[in-house]
Amino acid sequence: MESLEASQEAEGQSPPPTGDASSSAGPARADPTPVAQAPGMAHPAYVYAIGRVEPRFPSLAVEKELAQVIGRGDSAGLTDREALQRTVSDRANRYLARRLCWVFLVENLETYVLIPREPADLDLLIDAVRSEPGTADLDVIVGQRGPIAPPELCGGLPIPVVVLDQLWSFPRDALLAAIPRPKGTKDDKRFEQTAGELFDRVMQLADNAGATDEHRALNYLAVRDPAIYARTAEAYAGNASLSSVDVRPSRLAGIRNIVDVVFSYTHRETDVTEKSFVRVDVTEQFPFLVSRLAPYYDR
Repeated sequence: MESLEASQEAEGQSPPPTGDASSSAGPARADPTPVAQAPGMAHPAYVYAIGRVEPRFPSLAVEKELAQVIGRGDSAGLTDREALQRTVSDRANRYLARRLCWVFLVENLETYVLIPREPADLDLLIDAVRSEPGTADLDVIVGQRGPIAPPELCGGLPIPVVVLDQLWSFPRDALLAAIPRPKGTKDDKRFEQTAGELFDRVMQLADNAGATDEHRALNYLAVRDPAIYARTAEAYAGNASLSSVDVRPSRLAGIRNIVDVVFSYTHRETDVTEKSFVRVDVTEQFPFLVSRLAPYYDR
């Protein structure tokens, strides 16, 4: 979403996504594990998910070491979260940040263990640790899904590993505030309420772990395409409601993997339904628009 790139710089957070960039360097962990083989899988499984990053302790020893480091520092008056954030952000304690287990939660469910593809990307995970976390904080991850985490990696947590290529962190309110307003918008607060409802609707779709083509397309649109929010606001202004969001394979796919994301709006009085759709290519790791939002007609 073009206008989102400058959002939340004053907050110290990374802006929502504005470009597609990946790294080809080797995995971040120096010690060989099954996770390191994930980038070379014959059939790569890509992830484009929206949720929240949380650091966890893989063992009691790591937890105790962190507590000792915090105790030796100036932590008076800090909350536990503030002390954790300050400690792992200190480059002198980078060895601890490398030993933490980084878990990605979707709808508060532990979904993935994150492994940065290259060492420098550990900073992305560290920056995702907020000193004052809120329920509206969001993280977007783009990566490649690997096998179930081995028992020693994250205290026996049996969830898939994701080799992380990109991570963006921002508050939900910042995302909504950065969406370009359609021409003629008179009530910014009303528009943000409309956009927020659509965003939450996408997030609450069943089992949206960002691993299927359908969910990757939806999550991509939620943070990258302002047109879907403008269309929904227009429908609400015309006394219509968002009755469904469907993702279908495109007939124009050919050798590419392309899906049509269809938004249905039903008039509250006449019960007449109008549909709009956007076409998204999800063949590779980074989805992109094939065609912009346009009227959709059932065939």
